[in-house]
Amino acid sequence: MILTTTQQIEGHPVREYKGVVTGETIIGANFVKDFFAGIRDIVGGRSSSYEKVLREAKDTSMKEMMERAQVMGANAIVGIDIDYETIGETNSMLMVATSGTAVVI
Repeated sequence: MILTTTQQIEGHPVREYKGVVTGETIIGANFVKDFFAGIRDIVGGRSSSYEKVLREAKDTSMKEMMERAQVMGANAIVGIDIDYETIGETNSMLMVATSGTAVVI
């Protein structure tokens, strides 16, 4: 399946629009990651534990969106948008939402 943030795929005209597809993932960050991320905030540097969680959440959301598109008979998704939000009472949860248009090329 071809995935793109653009509205079209060069050399592949859209033959049929199947509809909007989405994928959502909500993942919690545990206190150990929070602790080490806090230390990194003080001393500087990247938080590889949080980066890994972000990648996993994005990948899961994209996979869910692709599965929904396949069920609709699509072979590509165009116009993909990826949104990241913190949610929960203490902002301890991360939500990744993806959306796009399922198409047949």
